[in-house]
Amino acid sequence: MISDKMRDSLNRQIELEGYASFLYLSMAVWCDDAGLSGCAQFMHRQSAEERAHMLRIFHYMSEVGVRAIVPAIPKPPESFDSARSMFEQVFAHEQKVTKSIHELIGLANAENDFSTNHFLQWYVAEQREEEALMRSILDRIKLIGDGPMQLYYIDKEVEAINQAEAAAEAAGGAEA
Repeated sequence: MISDKMRDSLNRQIELEGYASFLYLSMAVWCDDAGLSGCAQFMHRQSAEERAHMLRIFHYMSEVGVRAIVPAIPKPPESFDSARSMFEQVFAHEQKVTKSIHELIGLANAENDFSTNHFLQWYVAEQREEEALMRSILDRIKLIGDGPMQLYYIDKEVEAINQAEAAAEAAGGAEA
């Protein structure tokens, strides 16, 4: 059994993951409206991934016999200044999630909650990958610059990332 403090902290993490899912869904809609189909597809994938992260915590909490709470998710913004600022917001949000995961691990360590610590290690690796991916996208956006074809090239770069992720998922699914 985990402590009440850990239960409450995991429930806050559920809300953070749920908000990320809705934020990325809102970004997908904005990208779609802007004609950025590659970016829209990428954000739909990210939204689904964040939902899966949220559900993973629900399942863990059920396994350890504590009640997970379905949170009220704050409404995310509906529009963004640019593709660049949108990805900067994604990167900032991923950093916030990483910080929260690290705080959960600190709590698990302080409480000698080895089960939760072990469970959270998956999130540590996942967040490292997420931050690296977003940093890579922002680096590409900076290289592309602010010229008239900026959005076209950004969308093509993100589309290439979509294809690589889809291929990796297909390869991983074939091995399972």
